[in-house]
Amino acid sequence: MAASPPGTTILPFHGKVPRIHSSAFIAPGTRIIGDVEIGPDVSIWYNCVIRADVNRIVIGARSNVQDGTVIHCDSPRPKRPEGFPTLIGEDVLIGHMAMIHGTVLEDRAFVGLGTIVMDGCTIEGDAMLAAGAMLTPGKRIPSRQLWGGRPAAYMRELTETALAEMQLGVTGYVHNGRHHHEALAAADLGPAQG
Repeated sequence: MAASPPGTTILPFHGKVPRIHSSAFIAPGTRIIGDVEIGPDVSIWYNCVIRADVNRIVIGARSNVQDGTVIHCDSPRPKRPEGFPTLIGEDVLIGHMAMIHGTVLEDRAFVGLGTIVMDGCTIEGDAMLAAGAMLTPGKRIPSRQLWGGRPAAYMRELTETALAEMQLGVTGYVHNGRHHHEALAAADLGPAQG
């Protein structure tokens, strides 16, 4: 694993070492702790916290976690021995300042900025949680639906145009991560890459 840039923490915890693909962009100020797996072309933006100290966190290929987001998981319990890991699929968009806790985001899910996603939730592929929404424990957003509000509820079906724009966002963040890597290298601040 490459050396962390100033202000970044990549910390083993209880014998679990974060596993970060060499093509991932990890911005300065990020904290990645414990049983975390980050896939190819993922971008983790400035001042995110990804803390897998009580369960595991997986972030699939080309997904992005935008600035200031906190991702955690929930520990095993007597009635739920597996607890709630946080499992994020491929091509997932997570907006700025989101809070993701013990949930599943399937491939191509979209989580808007300032959202809260709580234990036991699932956001299916091609589904979206609107900016500022709170998805309460155990809820599931079906594919191609937009949910919003606090607590979040169904708003409408997503159009083909909206789905295409989400995929453009995925591609844009992969490229933007590469550009930030280059800018940080030129400024001699070297981003962490796995």
